Amino acid sequence: MLEILVKCNPADLTTFRKNSPYIFLDDEYCFEKWDPFHMKSLEIKFLHFQRAVIQRTMHPWERDALLVRKSLEEKPPLYNLLIELACTRTSDEFLGARKAFQCLYSESVEEFVAVKVQGFQRRLLVALVSTYRYEGMRINEAAIKLECQKLARAIKTDHRNKIENDDEVLRILTTRSKHHLKTIHKCYKEDYDSNLEEDLDDIQILRDTVNCLCAPPIYFDTAMSICPAEQEMEALTRVIVTRTDVDMKDIAAEFDRKYGAPLIERIEAAALGNYRDFLVALVKSGMAN
Repeated sequence: MLEILVKCNPADLTTFRKNSPYIFLDDEYCFEKWDPFHMKSLEIKFLHFQRAVIQRTMHPWERDALLVRKSLEEKPPLYNLLIELACTRTSDEFLGARKAFQCLYSESVEEFVAVKVQGFQRRLLVALVSTYRYEGMRINEAAIKLECQKLARAIKTDHRNKIENDDEVLRILTTRSKHHLKTIHKCYKEDYDSNLEEDLDDIQILRDTVNCLCAPPIYFDTAMSICPAEQEMEALTRVIVTRTDVDMKDIAAEFDRKYGAPLIERIEAAALGNYRDFLVALVKSGMAN
């Protein structure tokens, strides 16, 4: 594109404008002017590509620190984005983001969240961003059954009020290792014949927490598909850029299973030009790893 634009002379550009009536309009003063709608559309498309390139090349700590800030400055706040950052990164990765946040904003993530959020959401989110989880495979076998029962009692007894005021639910979700929680998730399915996140369906903040900790591909596929139109491309960009080197193969497989169509087709339907090609290339690279 750059080569074509550089080599064009004024006559070539005039011909291009006259032959592109869907982009340029004939003005009463005898010149071809941009159609404002298409101008704005093109600006947005270039902006999407710019953001994708910047996020891809940025240090992951800085990128996640900026996303933490964004999550609670949006109206309404994006609690799911903050949960995503705190729960799908490794303990060391999110610790790095917390360090970068302090460097960029001269405050801690914990105090930023505590000031921005109230009530049960504050208790949960501050605990999630503060924890440094054990990353190994050892689990407490004796605690698995007991903690599964505690979660079930909280969910099935006085549901929302019980869960939001249950310190044990908060402790389990915010301190246990991911491997331990995945084992609880499996135990819950076997004992109660339903998925833990499904029984939390009407408490979105807890549903997102469970999915991010126990089944990240399910969370990421949902994040790319159900957000409002104005956030759709941002979510698509964020997920692809941040997960290409982590679990893109699993995300693409889950997307195909859930929606009956390849993730690449979803990108090609939603994006255009260099932006589309960049995202498709990232997905293909991630699936090849």
